[in-house]
Amino acid sequence: MVSFFGKKTANWVGIDIGSSFVKLVVLSKRGGLIGLDAYAVVSLPPTAVIDGSIQEVQSVADAIARGTKICGIKQGSAIAAVPSSAVIIKRMELSRAFSEIELEDQVKVEADQFIPYPLDEVALDFEIIGESRSHPDLNELLLVACRRDDVDQREDAINATGLKCAVVDVDTYAVERVFPMLVNEDLKNDDMVAIVDIGAATLTLNVIRDHKIIYNREQSFGGNDLTTNIHHQYGMAIDEVEQSLRLGEISDEIQEAVVQPFRLTISQQVSRALQFFYSSGVQHQLTKIYLCGGASSIDGLVGILSDELGIPVSIANPFTQMTIGVKVNKERLVKDAPALVKACGLALRSFDQ
Repeated sequence: MVSFFGKKTANWVGIDIGSSFVKLVVLSKRGGLIGLDAYAVVSLPPTAVIDGSIQEVQSVADAIARGTKICGIKQGSAIAAVPSSAVIIKRMELSRAFSEIELEDQVKVEADQFIPYPLDEVALDFEIIGESRSHPDLNELLLVACRRDDVDQREDAINATGLKCAVVDVDTYAVERVFPMLVNEDLKNDDMVAIVDIGAATLTLNVIRDHKIIYNREQSFGGNDLTTNIHHQYGMAIDEVEQSLRLGEISDEIQEAVVQPFRLTISQQVSRALQFFYSSGVQHQLTKIYLCGGASSIDGLVGILSDELGIPVSIANPFTQMTIGVKVNKERLVKDAPALVKACGLALRSFDQ
């Protein structure tokens, strides 16, 4: 079985493989204080990752290798993630009488009944959550499964760089893990907070209550639409547009003609995502929205969304409660922080107890 859960270790490199960039985050822990030692954001060719699936393993490996050089690491363990849309997650109950080997075999038997692929094409893992609430002789298990290719591609790309891919996680678990680092106010158990991830190709809405994701939905929309518009209208190369947007170095003319109108498109897409959420039968209103992902830091977006939705909106920054390494460019980090949320959540896995 592949390790989605794995053994606890220390100082993993969190690697978020997106459709336009690879993001690396290196954390350390001294006493009770977590510190950001290094990070990197490296662009990818537009054909390297499509719909969350790695198409060009070598291109991704090259980007990760460049990231490790920027971070100043030559070896160590890394953790990546597969998108939740590619994963089947199921809770089940099995007898506590099974030995470890018997339990693994029984999980495969149970999984074969609901996984729509041959088991030899599937990577799966499980974790015992605890005793079943319905029967003391049963254990409650959490099973995670996805196509083996999705896992193997990430392992191959990371292992080719000299790092060792220790665990392949699920991106929603990374979001849950980093959530406490984003919150700067007291929340009640029934308060609902949304994390809206505006990536290059997808907009993902995660709604969290009591530190657990209770709703997750992806829709096809992202910063690539803005990048493509600028590329076509002004003849700039795609990678040049992406870097200029990331660093806030786009010209005033392009800002006014293309970027600012795009904020309204983002607002419409976020509103659409929330309409789907509220139509699912939820009874409470959201307390706060955090924006992350590369397109989330567009100037003025927070104000437009706050006015449109009537909900407080903030840019997600998981590093405000951390010490920042002396080699980290703090001014650059402020711009990059929203895009590093998932990679940070992966790196935090090192410190799980």
